[in-house]
Amino acid sequence: MNKLNLAVRVPAITAVFWVIKILATTVGETFADFLNVDVGLGFEITSLIMVTTLVATLIVQFSLKRYVPAVYWGAIVLISVAGTLITDYMTDTLGIPLVLSSLLFAVLLGVVFTIWFMREKTLAMKSISTAPREAFYWLAILFTFALGTALGDFLAEAVGLGYGLSALTYGCLILATFGLFRTKVLGPVSAFWIAYVLTRPLGASVGDLLAQDQVNGGLGLGTTSVSMIFLGAILALMVWLTVSRRDQIKI
Repeated sequence: MNKLNLAVRVPAITAVFWVIKILATTVGETFADFLNVDVGLGFEITSLIMVTTLVATLIVQFSLKRYVPAVYWGAIVLISVAGTLITDYMTDTLGIPLVLSSLLFAVLLGVVFTIWFMREKTLAMKSISTAPREAFYWLAILFTFALGTALGDFLAEAVGLGYGLSALTYGCLILATFGLFRTKVLGPVSAFWIAYVLTRPLGASVGDLLAQDQVNGGLGLGTTSVSMIFLGAILALMVWLTVSRRDQIKI
């Protein structure tokens, strides 16, 4: 009988993992806009609140030294918002083109992966059982969200595909990645990280499609409604995972 590996600080990769990941990426896109624009906090106050909350959550995550669904997925939602804010700041305030910010974050992500692998000899989720490996993991996660935000905005806005076609494009790329994994062209670790990057622009495009006004190519549901609905779904799934322990990595 398999036993739970309580040393691993991240969840097992299941279908529910990807569902929550996409929900969290969508919230990252809409909740940042909700606080910044709808609530009227402004970019600086929104950033301060999100960064402070994220740091506090990560401190708790590292102190637990095991996987706890509520803390882990809370950190994912917050880091999704942080990644959105970083990319939006570079684009809207600094005027950096999306193609350039995409390349920058891709390079930074590659550097993190390279150093991580040279030090630890693996990038696998099931190997994240020490503080150094987890530090590399969360840094990589931050850059995947920033990169994914830039890529999503690039196709939808700079290229002009719109939110719907952008979401469809990234959805097809994720299916292609899954196909390459199933046919053993890609290994599980490579396929995981490629899909992890691609689910961010997918979620961002879906979030914008649902929340943006119809004149801007969206469905006009608003950032408040979309954020609350998706946060509610994430909360429900977190409760279920806490009770069922279905996403605990086993040995």
